[in-house]
Amino acid sequence: MKPVVAIVGRPNVGKSTLANKLSGQRLSIIEDTPGVTRDRIYSEAEWNCYAFTLIDTGGIEPRPDDEIFRHMRVQTEIAIETADVILFVLNLHDGVTADDREIALMLKKSGRHIIPCVNKVDNTGATPTGFYEFYELGFAHDPMPVSSLNGNGTGDLLDVVTSCFPNHEELDMGDDDSIKVAVIGKPNAGKSSLVNYILGEERMIVSPIAGTTRDAIDAKVENKHGEFTFIDTAGIRRQSKIADKIEKYSVLRAKMAVERADVCLIMIDAGQGVTEQDERIAGLAHEAGKAAIFVVNKWDTITKDNDTVKDFTDDVYKAFAYMTYAPLVFVSAKTGQRVDKIFEHIKYVHEQASLRISTGKLNEILADAVMRHQPPSDRGKPLKLYYMTQTGVCPPTFVIFCNRADLFHFSYQRFIENHIRRVFGFSGTPIRIIVKPRGGE
Repeated sequence: MKPVVAIVGRPNVGKSTLANKLSGQRLSIIEDTPGVTRDRIYSEAEWNCYAFTLIDTGGIEPRPDDEIFRHMRVQTEIAIETADVILFVLNLHDGVTADDREIALMLKKSGRHIIPCVNKVDNTGATPTGFYEFYELGFAHDPMPVSSLNGNGTGDLLDVVTSCFPNHEELDMGDDDSIKVAVIGKPNAGKSSLVNYILGEERMIVSPIAGTTRDAIDAKVENKHGEFTFIDTAGIRRQSKIADKIEKYSVLRAKMAVERADVCLIMIDAGQGVTEQDERIAGLAHEAGKAAIFVVNKWDTITKDNDTVKDFTDDVYKAFAYMTYAPLVFVSAKTGQRVDKIFEHIKYVHEQASLRISTGKLNEILADAVMRHQPPSDRGKPLKLYYMTQTGVCPPTFVIFCNRADLFHFSYQRFIENHIRRVFGFSGTPIRIIVKPRGGE
């Protein structure tokens, strides 16, 4: 296991900016609003051949006065329990506050390496007079002056961090071969509940408040089906309902999560049925060329008869006529009903998306398709299909060479795609067909 470094502190002291600076990635939402980072944000970082996992947390409020801040404290406590080293971020301009002292007491009880990071020391000259006030917190490690904004002091900080790692030895930076799974859907469809059930711990905040999960969060799972990395994403709302720019960043994070994923779980609330917003969200996965699975959640809350499953299935595929390739599974994230089936589907659709077909077999299928349905023509000049080859996977991508690309209508492309699927399957994955006119024709 890689060492884990957690970044904690009061809200709005620069934790997310420091996390982004240390990881070299812009993973956490940065906004000058207390409480923006609500969940634990995981990223990978490396310093002088030492690899480690960095956790950015929501701010600790010793006396939280609303539900979200109470959840944030719980999430931070989980991060502290997980960490080998804790960076306690403080604000130079605020000095040592009463809340800082309470947090310091909580951190000392953890038994971890605690490194106080005095943020907003932006000048590289003489140490500001107010800096020495932070020694009164009484940690074993001296306070480190840093600027999360411009990076001053972060190299010295990382030297201290890596010196605290267990065994203090170089760690493997091996490639991650797990299947990346993005969990997407509109707010309150049960995305975080599903990932929490799979993980067996409260890794994400679960709350009935729409939009609770703002950032995309990675969580690794290994079981009898293989290795998976789940990416829980912010609930995606209609663009017209996104009132503040923080929420806009969240939608962007969700779209980025889809891009990072191998497989997308499209969560649908069984109680609400298929909505127009579900169709838009599913389109993100389809357009990105990702393998996809429809996961109908809260199935335990539905009154059923002999036709309930069939009727709901028909409704899904009628609404998602462009994604009839995606399998569908009915689950309850609350009770765990059929959740294990999701892993079987993930493995299968990922294998299908990675499938390669030889050029010889493809051209046999192309010839058979042309014989079954003659290509269109224009004023007596027919479309001629010369040959087809596969040029990529995830999604499976095929190039068909012809005499006139303008005659290769969308309807005929769909016919060719359906014929390929009938023979080779490609269940759960979109197919890309690229049409190219052959030179000199």
